[in-house]
Parts: sequence; structure tokens; C-alpha cells
Amino acid sequence: MIFLELTLQNFGPYRGKQVINLRPQITGETVSPIVLLGGMNGGGKTTLMDAMRLVFYGARAQCSTRGNIAYSDFLKQAINKHTPPHEQTCVELLFEHILENKQVEFRIQRRWNRNLKNGKDTLGILIDDWPDKGLVETWDERVEDFFPLGISNLFLFDGEQVKELAELDSPPTTVIQAIQSLLGLELAERLSVDLNILVSRKRKELAEVSELATLEEIESRLNEQIADLEKAKLEVFRVDGELQKAHKREKETRDKFRTEGGKLAQDRDQIEAQLHKEQERLNGKRDRLREIAADMLPLGLIQPLLHRAKLQGEKEISDHKARIAREVVAERDRRLFDYLKTLDLGEITLDKVRSFLESESSQNSDEYLREVWLDMDEITLRQLTSVLEHQLPNQISQTESLKQELIGIQETIVAKERQLNVAAPPEVYEELLKAVSDAAADVAKVKNDYDQAIGQRDRYEAMVEKTKKELSQYSQVTIDRKNANHIIQTSERVQQTLVQFREKLTLRKLNKLEIEVTECFRYLLHKSDLVHRVVIATQDFSLSLYDPQGQPVPKHRLSAGEKQLLAIAFLWGLARVSGRQLPVAIDTPLGRLDSSHRYNLIERYFPSASHQVILLSTDTEIGEPELKSLREQDAIAREYLLKYDPKQGHTTIVPGYFINN
Repeated sequence: MIFLELTLQNFGPYRGKQVINLRPQITGETVSPIVLLGGMNGGGKTTLMDAMRLVFYGARAQCSTRGNIAYSDFLKQAINKHTPPHEQTCVELLFEHILENKQVEFRIQRRWNRNLKNGKDTLGILIDDWPDKGLVETWDERVEDFFPLGISNLFLFDGEQVKELAELDSPPTTVIQAIQSLLGLELAERLSVDLNILVSRKRKELAEVSELATLEEIESRLNEQIADLEKAKLEVFRVDGELQKAHKREKETRDKFRTEGGKLAQDRDQIEAQLHKEQERLNGKRDRLREIAADMLPLGLIQPLLHRAKLQGEKEISDHKARIAREVVAERDRRLFDYLKTLDLGEITLDKVRSFLESESSQNSDEYLREVWLDMDEITLRQLTSVLEHQLPNQISQTESLKQELIGIQETIVAKERQLNVAAPPEVYEELLKAVSDAAADVAKVKNDYDQAIGQRDRYEAMVEKTKKELSQYSQVTIDRKNANHIIQTSERVQQTLVQFREKLTLRKLNKLEIEVTECFRYLLHKSDLVHRVVIATQDFSLSLYDPQGQPVPKHRLSAGEKQLLAIAFLWGLARVSGRQLPVAIDTPLGRLDSSHRYNLIERYFPSASHQVILLSTDTEIGEPELKSLREQDAIAREYLLKYDPKQGHTTIVPGYFINN
């Protein structure tokens, strides 16, 4: 299938008639699949997606602004507010599709005005420019052959849907149903339902009139219970959505409680106690510093002078000892000279001896005699040495240690005071606390509703199973009496076989899907060694990741961008496994991806996602670098800009993009 033209007339912000050429370009073997439409937020990008869905599915379309309002009200709201009363609103799509091995053009058109007939639009269908009223009557059934509603969100999606899919542990119910439809897993279920219908018909044929009435009563009750069960399942789905929203609101209020100082205000008493304790420690350390400062620590300021005094004292004591020794030697010399006189050595010899002794005495006097200005004794010298070598270094070391401790304590005090300063005031704290309490109460209430919905669904399932068993038992008794239970017995065996068939089909299909998703994810992911294999659970289609060593890779290890790439790889793998050649349209394609992940999508996904890719982007998503890359790949077939005029309140579609050559 290829979208050729999309026509909007007085639809949403599009006033008058505007036509968009969506054809991809094929030049030789080069295919340019991308049609790029740029527009600011609120400029009409999502309206284009709604138009495509509305053309195909009408009242069943899952449009962004419809919500739970009636289809007729939605159509009236979609009319451009400046549309004159006599003009109609129209959405039209021209597309090509292969029908019976032939390329056929389909033009699907929906028209309406403010005076809706029967609360519906008017559907018109042309095949190769020829009206086909028969196709109009059966369009809701035939469109499932072209573009099934169940899988439309896998091909027409926006970045927020990808973000939501990336954050969930398992796909939502709508995606699971789409996956089952894509993989053909619903065929076995459909065959099982058809068998039940066949068995029901045979029961009616074989039963007597009274038995038939009983059978019809049981079947009627069963149908009512099945209808109630479907409603209960829808209620579970609805309440589950509300529960997820309630959890999200609770998380937002808790985050706000923390960021605006609520948590600090809650811990104010504890923080103040810690601050008081640290201030006491600070005062204790300062008192200790004062004690040291009152001792001999100030001597550290004159350490060089004290060392010089110690050296001078050592020299003076040494000189003092030398003088005493010199006096002893002089006394000995006198006695020696007096003795020599008695030996009659002669005057000449005595003069020589006298000169020698005087010379020696003079030399010793020159060597040891110094100026004495400290007059330090040995006890004082030992005390000074002890101060310089032990006591003073020890007190200096203690002081440095205390200084570091004081710095740490002061930093802690500053941090605690800062926490107290940013803590929310009491009135703000009460408001924040009330918001958190209200959000938690809302979660509890919705959780209770969810549990009740689950219980109601389980009760209806039990009732359905019980009625089925009753119907089976009653039919078995009746048909045994008629000896005509062959069809029932055969159908039961077929049902069992169908269960096995569905299990094996699921495993086979999922195995192929796992291979495709793994290949797509590794292709998109710039960390090629992070994930080696993606495994898909058969029950809820949740994804599990494994590294090259076969060890599980927890999903929380992935960044937000990597999770979105995984979701896109999941959708891409589904499209490849389905074998359907359908266009892909993406609103807000890059979301909050970082630059590297954007590059991977620009280079690898968008040019290869499908034979036709429609991108609806803002200027901050696909900017100049991304546009340049797509142009260099020859991937862009056409470029448009949605120019919104805030004064006129309408959007005009013009050729080009935010950034042109």
C-alpha cells in the first residue's frame, strides 16, 4: 500500500481545501521513501494523523482529541471554526493497493457539515475513479483486509506512544491484540469460536423441543455472561489506565515534595539536632586549640630563633668546658716549668720550653674563646632541645589535625544550615505533604477499584466456565440419549488440538519475531555489545534482554533513549514479521532522544522503516544536522511546512521545511 494524496477541507486548523502529495520518489534503483512535514507544536501535525485514521475507520478511529465523546460531537468539533455554514468539511485519502495481483487506486472520502445526518459522515469510495457503492456498504469489514484497525497504531504512531511502550514492563492490551493480529495468532481463536457455533447448532438439531428450550436458556445465559465478562475486561483495562495515571501523579507529587524542600522540612528536627551536635564538636575543638595555644604553641612562631639559641647554647657550654680544661693545662705547665728549673737545663733550654708552652696556650685560647651572651647551662639546653624536638612538633601536629577537623565540621555545619535554609516553610510543607497524601489516597482508591474490577472479571470468568460446563454436561446427557454425540466429542478433541496448535504457532512466530527484534535493536543501538539477544514472553509479550555471555540485562540499565530504541525495534520487527507492506507515519519521531540515538534513527531507521515513511516533526527534532543527513542519503522525497497563523487561527501547507537549501 502507498499513500498518494491526503486532502483536507475545513478540517481542524486547515481552512479551505489543501492537498498534500505523499508519493515517495523512485529514480532508477534509488528509492526516497520519506515525506517530511515540519510544524510547530499546535500547528496541525497530529491533525494529519487523525485525518488518516478517520478516513480509514470513521467512528472506530482512535483520534487524539476524541476521548469518550460521541462520534457526531467529535465531527462537529473537528470543523474549522471559520468554515461558512454552507461549506462542507472533508478528509480524503488516495492510495494504491494490490488487489487480485493488480495495482488499484482507492479514493476514500468522508464529508460532513454542522447539520449531521443520523450523526454520521458521508462515505464515498472510488476505485480507479469509479464509484463503488457496494464497497461503501461493507467498508468496515473490507478495510480490515487493507489496513486492519488492530494494527494501525503499530504503523501510525507518535513519539509519546513509543515512550509509553518503552516505560511499560509489558505491552498494553491494545498492542497485545495488535501483535496477535499481526502474527496471525487470532486464527486459532476464531476457529475455536466457529467450532463452538457449529456444536451449538448441532445441539439444537439433535435436542428434543423441551431439551431445546433448556439448551437455549443455558446458551442465552452463557451469552449474557460472556457479554458481562467482556464489559468487565474493558473495565479492568480502563481502571488499569487510571491506576497508571494515579501512580504517575503520585510520583510527580513526591518528586515535587523532595525538590521544593518538603523532605528537608520533614527532617528539620533531625537536621537541627545534627547541627547542634556539630556546633558542640566545633566548640570543643576550638577549646582544645586554645589550650594548646596557651601552652608552648606560640613558640612555633620563633622556631628558627630557638634553633639558633640552641646552637649558641651548645657552643657556649662547649667553650666553657674548654676554658676549664685550658686552665688545668696551664696549671700543669707551670708545675712542669718549675720542675724543669730544678734540673739545671740552662737558660736557653728553659726559654725554648717557655716559648713552646706559651705558644700552645695561645693557640688553644684563640680556638675556644668566644663571646658569651646566653650563659646557658646544660639543664636549660636539655629543656630547650626537648621543646624543639618533641613537645613543640607534637603540639604543631595536634594543631594541624584539629584545623582539618575544624574545616570538616564547619563544612558539615554549612551544609546543614543550607539544608535548613532550603527546607520548605511550614505552610508550604503542609501543602506539599497534603498533595502527597492526596495522591497516595487517590492511588489507594484507584487500586481498590482495580482490585474490585479484577475480582468482578474473575467472577464472570468463573460463571462463564461453570455455565459452559453445565451446557457441556447437559448436552452430553441429551446427545448420549440420542446416540449423536460424535460431533461434540470430535469438536472437543479439535479444541484440544487447537490449544496445542496455538502454543506451537506462538512459539514459532515469536522465535522469528525475537530474531527480527534483536536484529533491529542491535542495528539501531550504538552499543552493539550491550545486548546480544531479545526474548519475548509467550504470555504477555514482555521483553527480556541478554548480553553476549547469556546473562540477563536488566531493563533499568538501559537509558531512556535506549528504551525508546527498543520500543521502535519492537514495532519494526513486528512490521517485518507480519509481511504487510504498509506505510509508516510517525508524529514527534525523535521525542527526547539524545544526539547519538537520534543519529541512529536518522541514519538507520527512517530510510528503512518502510517503503513509505511520513515524518511529522518540529524544528527541534529534525533540525539542520538531521535534515542534512537525510538529504545526503537521498531519503527525502518531499518536504512540507505547516505554517500556522495565530491571528487567523488556521494552518497552511506550503512546500519546503524549516531549513531549506
